[in-house]
Amino acid sequence: MKYSNKYFYVILFYSLKINLYFCTQTIKNPQMKKLLILGIFCFIALYGFTQKKAITEFGEEVILYENGSWEYLGADTLSNIEIPTSNERFEKSEKATFLLKSTRINLGFWINPKKWSFTKAGENEDAEYELQLREGDLYGLIISEKIEIPLLSLREIALENGRSAAPNLHIVQEEYRIVNGLKVLFLQMDGTVQGIKISYYGYYYSSPEGTVQFLTYTSQNLLDEFRSSCEDLLNGLVEL
Repeated sequence: MKYSNKYFYVILFYSLKINLYFCTQTIKNPQMKKLLILGIFCFIALYGFTQKKAITEFGEEVILYENGSWEYLGADTLSNIEIPTSNERFEKSEKATFLLKSTRINLGFWINPKKWSFTKAGENEDAEYELQLREGDLYGLIISEKIEIPLLSLREIALENGRSAAPNLHIVQEEYRIVNGLKVLFLQMDGTVQGIKISYYGYYYSSPEGTVQFLTYTSQNLLDEFRSSCEDLLNGLVEL
């Protein structure tokens, strides 16, 4: 579907934007720098499109609009979606001793301050915090909004916006999880930007008080190495 709300587009745009900051300030790995910078240029380039039809590499017919947005042609993307629910219960790590509180909605994020650094996100009103693993090319982002969005709609928003920069972005794993008593949607999405592979690994949660996207991301070849760190960080999500 096509969305115009500023919140919807920030999901990918802001993550790519802060990635550029990390490229110039902290990342020493040349491949990661190339990945993140190219992602931004691909995103910006979409604004030059005229409206036309196209076929994705997955055989899906879409309409491209001049503002860079797109929508499926004659298809309801929310129909016939069956997402399993994990039987496992997910809880915060005992080493997560610092509670990072949202200033917008009644949620908090327990983090391990010895493993993660964080700063307030100052350049975009929809994002609250940026995080970085102290030892490694793994990053986090917390995006919150005081509107409720159904989780299936949030799933489509994340996927569509991600495909703006990585047209082959696809969901590798998805399931509902109970995290510290909250029902969240877990998504792992993999895609390629100019031949460089990236993984997004995160939780999506919404209630009448608002919506949060709690994301981690890194290159695909590093995900297995960092998977436990991703899980430990994400499982710090709690209701206050």
